[in-house]
Amino acid sequence: MKQTYWSEHPGAETAVHWSEQKEQVAGYWHVKLILIIFKICPVIVLRLLAFPVAFFYYVFSKRARDNSRLFLSRVAACYADNGKPFTLHIFRHILAFALTTIEKVESWGGKVDLSRIHFQDDDIGDLRERLDRGEGAMLICSHLGNSELLRALANFNRTGLSREVPVNGIVDFKVTPSFNRMLRELNPDVSLRMIDVNDIGPDTIIMLQDRLAAGELVTIAGDRTSANTRNKCFFIPFLNKSAPFTYGAFFMAAMLNVPTYFVFALRQKDISLSSQYDMHVHRSPVSFDCSRKEREGRVEELARLFAHRLESYCKQYPLQWYNFYDFWTKG
Repeated sequence: MKQTYWSEHPGAETAVHWSEQKEQVAGYWHVKLILIIFKICPVIVLRLLAFPVAFFYYVFSKRARDNSRLFLSRVAACYADNGKPFTLHIFRHILAFALTTIEKVESWGGKVDLSRIHFQDDDIGDLRERLDRGEGAMLICSHLGNSELLRALANFNRTGLSREVPVNGIVDFKVTPSFNRMLRELNPDVSLRMIDVNDIGPDTIIMLQDRLAAGELVTIAGDRTSANTRNKCFFIPFLNKSAPFTYGAFFMAAMLNVPTYFVFALRQKDISLSSQYDMHVHRSPVSFDCSRKEREGRVEELARLFAHRLESYCKQYPLQWYNFYDFWTKG
């Protein structure tokens, strides 16, 4: 299979890379205020605050409106009526993001009950059996829905398993420093299992392999290209137009060489003060027990399978897509 990197596609559009845009969650003192309210007030107060905050961003952030309109238009174009999104849909999109951000804070604060999470009849049984046997796995998530939910549940040992399963999250500390700092203040144990993607090297890979052998989980997002190696990404059709998908996340799956699962935690109701969640888990059929020559082709196959699965859920839950930038341009 020929690898389709952006460097091989000179006609691709260019734009400001997502990592160079200002942090969506706002500055540190804004999230500090959220933390204070979270500690002294009932959770419902934070949820209600999501409405005026979303309205503020809707009115004053043209970039958020434009990127929401772009994404919703691409989703709409996938359907026969080819309808354009109404302005109300754009506001609801931003509001859904605000509500999910609050629920991320709740989950890291230990206030999300397992009863709100509904696992589906998919590959969750396979993952549970593996973890119960003391074997690790890699989870590839996205910015669709609440990517923090499963990791936070595992952090508080609320996954319904017979043992505690530590979760190692690979994130970019440089992109959302305020939100990451708030998480560390909310739950100091979080920082022990968060790994900066900018620091990954051979020693990190060996450490992660040891942790996987001990039955732990490794999570990474598969829907944002690297800020450091922007041209090292796959060119994959997504909502009727080719889009860049990161190479690094899928190459790491090859390096770690353990079963890989695609995980999506999606709200049953986009706009709700207390929505239930559907947790979807899909095991990838791609194996990396192969030669180095074959491995590169399988890395791209894994990326394409993920992009296809992500596209399917985006069509079902468009208001839960929280990549507020032009996803189809080369940054």
